[in-house]
Amino acid sequence: MRVIPIAARREPAAACDDESGEIPRLNLPLARRDFLKGSGVLMGTIATGSVLAALAPSPVWAVELKTLSKGEGEALMKMGRTLYPHAKLPDAVYALLAKDLDAAAAADAATATMLREGLAGLDKAVGGRFAKASDAKRLAAVKAIEGSPFFGAVRGKCVTSLYDNDMAYAVFGYPGASFDKGGYITRGFQDLKWLPAPDEAASPKPFMG
Repeated sequence: MRVIPIAARREPAAACDDESGEIPRLNLPLARRDFLKGSGVLMGTIATGSVLAALAPSPVWAVELKTLSKGEGEALMKMGRTLYPHAKLPDAVYALLAKDLDAAAAADAATATMLREGLAGLDKAVGGRFAKASDAKRLAAVKAIEGSPFFGAVRGKCVTSLYDNDMAYAVFGYPGASFDKGGYITRGFQDLKWLPAPDEAASPKPFMG
């Protein structure tokens, strides 16, 4: 399970409750100025009335970037939302994509250069700041670089950054893995509340012979 960290040391996030299947309150702390000493800081709030608003102890979230700038982080968030648009996922989740790519940039100079050049290319393609461009312009700019190393790096990181965290689990209603708890046979085998109900044709009556 992953949440948005901004402090150097913190308690790990709680896991999904095995008995009820409910996801506990998320640890999304308020930003503290003395923690935010990186290259850039992404900040925002969680919409009142959303699923995460009821789970988070604070409506404010913050992500510290070590290598990339705030503008570059915002552009990566928008690129992630362009590639994998989910109206229900707040910016806090897309900020995890920027944080993970920032970590990759911090670990490898070539990756940092690729990301910066790729983001500069997106700005040029939309004639301004990619993060502030219209949805149509962003989509056209991203489609134009499909197949490039930059495109592949961002898209590949989206798969884990956007979906392997407890904020996404809460939004989509996924109760978490069960392999380490004996599987689903004795733990909600028929509980598919997080998936659409199948029609009758998909679940025919058993053959009695």
